[in-house]
Amino acid sequence: MQTAPTGTYSGMVGCAGDIIKNEGPLAFYKGTLTPLLGIGVCVAIQFGALEATKRRMAEANLAAGKGGEGGMTLSGVQLATAGAVAGLANGVVSGPVEHIRIRLQTQADKNRIYSGPWDAVKKIYAARGVSGLYKGQVSTLWREALGYGAYFLCYEELMQRHMAKHHLKRSEVSPGYAVLFGATAGYALWSIIYPIDVIKSRMQTDGFSGDAQKYKSTLDCVRKVWRAEGMNGFTRGLGPTLLRSPFSNGATFVFFELASRALR
Repeated sequence: MQTAPTGTYSGMVGCAGDIIKNEGPLAFYKGTLTPLLGIGVCVAIQFGALEATKRRMAEANLAAGKGGEGGMTLSGVQLATAGAVAGLANGVVSGPVEHIRIRLQTQADKNRIYSGPWDAVKKIYAARGVSGLYKGQVSTLWREALGYGAYFLCYEELMQRHMAKHHLKRSEVSPGYAVLFGATAGYALWSIIYPIDVIKSRMQTDGFSGDAQKYKSTLDCVRKVWRAEGMNGFTRGLGPTLLRSPFSNGATFVFFELASRALR
């Protein structure tokens, strides 16, 4: 829905119906192998960078005599900064992973250009080099920095307030609250980044040169989407994203908390 020409689908249900009719139910899983292979690496980088940055900030707090016990109570600015660092670190991997995924998802069933993820990597690299794999990376990094800054700020603020209110250690917080706070953080993430995500997707499905290339830069893409579609162009496909968001983000954080407790 993000990348199809205006008027292609009447809405989320219409889009799903057309895909089933024209390509069959397996079409919903096109391009899933790439994110499945990359998700573990992305999450490891994301949370690794987040926790490392939080530890450095806690040490700085402790030296300055603030942040409570061990300097672990971080300010909103510190939490947002730690999240942005995590997002930028994650973007190094998520950029090409999502580029390959979206190329596979949007190619026609007949006369396919790419037979799979590895074939897409080889062909794009052979034709365009590393820069080809990282097409749309400017918008990817903006999305990751702003989005994960808000994401982790929201989650950690909710967690810290809950701990302070009920006088709990982090290990004593019920996993159910991790799910709730994670779901809320997911909505914070998408409310900020969705228009950027649309631009990223448009850039990553665009041609590489000549007449096939519709957008010359990220800013050019923003201008053309606005002129052609207005604000609606930046929110197409938001419904399905908001439907899946609480489940994926709630699960992400509850597993993170449980894994952290198991490793301590």
